Amino acid sequence: MLPSAARAALATPFALSPLPDWPLLRPLGGFEIDRAMLGFGGLSGLHIAPDLTVTTISDLGRFAEFALTLGPELRPTGLALRRSGPLRDPAGRPLPRGHYRDAESLARLPDGAWLVGFERWPRIARYQALDGPARYIAPPPGLAQAPANAGLETLAVLEDGRWLAMAEDLPLPEAPGATTAWLGRPGAWMRLGWRTGDRMHPVDATPLPGGDVLVLERAFSWIGGFWGRVVRLDRARIAAAQPGMVLEGTEILRIEPPLPMDNYEGIAAVRHAGRMLVGMVSDDNQSRFQRSLMLFFELAE
Repeated sequence: MLPSAARAALATPFALSPLPDWPLLRPLGGFEIDRAMLGFGGLSGLHIAPDLTVTTISDLGRFAEFALTLGPELRPTGLALRRSGPLRDPAGRPLPRGHYRDAESLARLPDGAWLVGFERWPRIARYQALDGPARYIAPPPGLAQAPANAGLETLAVLEDGRWLAMAEDLPLPEAPGATTAWLGRPGAWMRLGWRTGDRMHPVDATPLPGGDVLVLERAFSWIGGFWGRVVRLDRARIAAAQPGMVLEGTEILRIEPPLPMDNYEGIAAVRHAGRMLVGMVSDDNQSRFQRSLMLFFELAE
């Protein structure tokens, strides 16, 4: 564990400007995480527990667990590192270098076990503890056809127990403009489509109490940089899903200035003190021109 002074300096808090055009997500504040002090960047998945334990994974095959502190009106005031370490293979060995480490999505099962989705070598790993050995689970059928860097970015465990998985960019032949998604669980997947915003791709999702789902989408251009949005998928659409159906959500946030811009790849939600807290995390791509940011919002219910 890091000394107290180091933990305090690991994450620098900052304020967020109001977003009057997006009243459903009230900005609370954020942190910039010092990649050098953490020892890695590439934060690509996010989970927030009711006790405000924040867990992230990195596409470098590592995990980190933080303690989040909130002040009045849910304002984030502190983010202290509790522990971090490598993700492991079924034999308990740290994942080898290269595409084996490309962890992109994080979800938690009702029994407390973790699901981690990987790109490049497409697979889902179940971890009873993130510092323990993996047990590989068969990925959704057809996922291996996704481009190497556009595979399983999105994985969520829904309130009804089913899993929602999405490929970042795997066109659905019968639905031009949609990427492939799956709903169900291993051995009982239903193939669907997901329709994104213009030039966007799904990169994460999180369930909400009651059955709705928030989906994070991202876009990039060499001229415009990164931007994105958050959409809310209604539980009724999920319940009515049939094979081949194309799902789409209702936009509740545009990720654009005055929000700090970067490569947001993880989203998570939790009810705390009777209010809905939503977090997002950015993948800095190990670039000195990018940052590891964590933003927090309150979702109006």
